[in-house]
Amino acid sequence: MFRPEAAVKVQRMTQSNPRISKAVIPAAGLGTRFLPATKATPKEMLPVVDKPAIQYVVEEAVAAGLSDVLMITGRNKRPLEDHFDRNYELESALTRKGDAERLRKVQESSDLATMHYVRQGDPRGLGHAVLCAAPHVGDQPFAVLLGDDLIDPRDPLLARMVEIQEREGGSVIALMEVPPELIHQYGCVAVEPTAEGDVMRITGLVEKPEPADAPSNLAIIGRYVLDPAVFEILRRTEPGRGDEIQLTDALQLLAEDEKIGGPVHGVVFKGRRYDTGDRSDYLRAIVRLACEREDLGPEFRTWLRSYVTEEM
Repeated sequence: MFRPEAAVKVQRMTQSNPRISKAVIPAAGLGTRFLPATKATPKEMLPVVDKPAIQYVVEEAVAAGLSDVLMITGRNKRPLEDHFDRNYELESALTRKGDAERLRKVQESSDLATMHYVRQGDPRGLGHAVLCAAPHVGDQPFAVLLGDDLIDPRDPLLARMVEIQEREGGSVIALMEVPPELIHQYGCVAVEPTAEGDVMRITGLVEKPEPADAPSNLAIIGRYVLDPAVFEILRRTEPGRGDEIQLTDALQLLAEDEKIGGPVHGVVFKGRRYDTGDRSDYLRAIVRLACEREDLGPEFRTWLRSYVTEEM
């Protein structure tokens, strides 16, 4: 846990909050729930219809105005870098064939954003992964997007969070209501309401509480907009639950003392979210997104109805 006596107070910025431009995407996990598929392929590269899951996350950051993306990677993650780089041989072959549509799709990922990469090395939890971004982020607010959560682009959660942070300062966390019996799978928050129905002031955080001990049924999902004061706290945060440096512990201190890095707010998300870190939810995400595609949906829905009818 964080040791208050070692805290270094970070004075809040008195000038207007700067426009957020940097996104951090932790992508160093081993993906053990998808073995053996992830033995040699990063879990972030598993396809969701016809794009790797990680591309949806980068597209979300870009859509919210974040053009500078830092990926926190580890061993065997080189395919992530290759995907967002140019592939001149493939592009040349598609050009010779006159396949403009596939050429556009191949080039799309390399033109999305300015991409940067740093290796986490020793995987010591989400807090440690975020801390690896400190040299790149500097003293500006930034966003963190976890790759297992895909947010439907029709429900612009991150843009709303950026709006709140630029107005209120401090940090903003994405929240979602979950059944009380499932709260032990998430970080959980204690909140106070504000004048805006979807915005809560966070007064406390706890990582994966037992249902009887949970302060609410509001779970933390994988989107954060953070004040840079979090870096100094993480440097002084000792490993917590699971012997990992927990981002939740650092956010708890920010919520307790606004003088460190401003208030902590939560945005309650009621839109479409796809959890690609769970095998069943991953399959459901593929089906839902395929059904809604103009080029795939009509034929796929017809087949799906027929299949379900036969199985019943």
